[in-house]
Amino acid sequence: MTTDDFDIAVIGAGSGGLTVAAAAAQFGRKVVLFERGKMGGDCLNYGCVPSKALLTAAKQAHAMRSGAALGIAAVVPQVDFAAVRAHVQRAIAAIAPHDSQERFEGLGVEVIRATARFVDQRTIEAGGAHFTARRIVIAAGSRPAVPPIPGLSEVPFFTNESIFDNEVLPAHLLIIGGGPVGIEMAQAHARLGAQVTVIATGQPLAHDDPELTSVVLAALTSEGVTLVPGTTVARALKTGDSTTLETSDGRTFTGSHVLVATGRRPNVEDLGLDQAGVAFTPKGITVDARLRTSNRRIFAIGDVAGGRFTHEAGYQAGIAIRNVLFALPAKASAHIPHVTYTDPELAQLGLTEADARASHGNAVNVLRAPFSGNDRAQAEGRTEGLVKVITGARGRVLGVGIVGPGAGELIQPWVLALQKDLKIGTMAGSVLPYPTRGEAGRRAAVGYFAGFASNTLVRNVIGLIGSLGR
Repeated sequence: MTTDDFDIAVIGAGSGGLTVAAAAAQFGRKVVLFERGKMGGDCLNYGCVPSKALLTAAKQAHAMRSGAALGIAAVVPQVDFAAVRAHVQRAIAAIAPHDSQERFEGLGVEVIRATARFVDQRTIEAGGAHFTARRIVIAAGSRPAVPPIPGLSEVPFFTNESIFDNEVLPAHLLIIGGGPVGIEMAQAHARLGAQVTVIATGQPLAHDDPELTSVVLAALTSEGVTLVPGTTVARALKTGDSTTLETSDGRTFTGSHVLVATGRRPNVEDLGLDQAGVAFTPKGITVDARLRTSNRRIFAIGDVAGGRFTHEAGYQAGIAIRNVLFALPAKASAHIPHVTYTDPELAQLGLTEADARASHGNAVNVLRAPFSGNDRAQAEGRTEGLVKVITGARGRVLGVGIVGPGAGELIQPWVLALQKDLKIGTMAGSVLPYPTRGEAGRRAAVGYFAGFASNTLVRNVIGLIGSLGR
């Protein structure tokens, strides 16, 4: 065994870990990066990139069926599912060089492709060697959480780590789980020609505003997806070439393929965290606002520290860098947006209406701007959805939800509003190009002031000002 001393050690080569390693190396630090799986982590190989590539193919197929309202004759698409998979793999391959071992070694990072495990509070063992570092960042990610359903281990099933290797369009895809992954994959496969059934413990997309999710779920239902909310899968069994799922309320559903999409589990078990003095729970490593663990030399970011999104891990990497490289007491923001990339998309930021009313009571004001009142939406023939803004006392923006085409893009100016604690008047006073869907956000903001027009005191003051100007 050998012992090498580094300025910074990074465990995990996903979005967060790669960001830390690249920045540290570019600032002249001696960096070692450990990765036991694929460079690029879950997002590149099993998550964001392949899922969006699949959704894009599905959207094209749907567009071919859906042009009648615009005067374009509908066409039944001929789906070559193996070619769709090839498109997905090309997307991964196009991005992979940016996350590759070769690129990071070119930056001066020592890359160790082996499992990393702590042996004491500042020493890591990997590949039979020991490595010590002044500061350590854990970005070990997460893995699919597979529920202990009787019989499930005896039938074939996909998770997000395997479904993108599938080359055969399922005749009937049974999806266990109604979160974003399950719902995105439901729509994608249905649009490509599969029959799809989603079985969810509660309401699908339960963590988002139900007023907004209802628009997404209505779209899926109209496209033939069967939604089975409010029940659990009690047993799975093989029935010939198919799989049957029995639910707790006595129903059975038989399909050709099964996708388990029941959440994620942080990779905390094999790191030797006890040896490092790092506190953790089954939900992830415990960190403070600066992302420090109970061992002040060690930071944790992303899924392994309870995060849920690739962009969250990348953002947290920046916080860790400021703390580790520059000793700045940077703290992570709580305002992390998320998007479900269905069609229409669903974007959420900050508090939902229910959360806001629970914490702010009568001070909450709900502003809505349906896309039916937006000129660009009318021109495109896509008027479903709305912008929903939640404000508190004195017009402070507490949360925003958007459902509609391009919601993931439309949420972006509102991220700045919450992060910089802007008032609703700032958003209402913005000048936006016409015609754009972004104008719906401004219209919602302007709605905050609509009540002032009928306020007697305000009207009297305006009248007084007018009379003084004569």
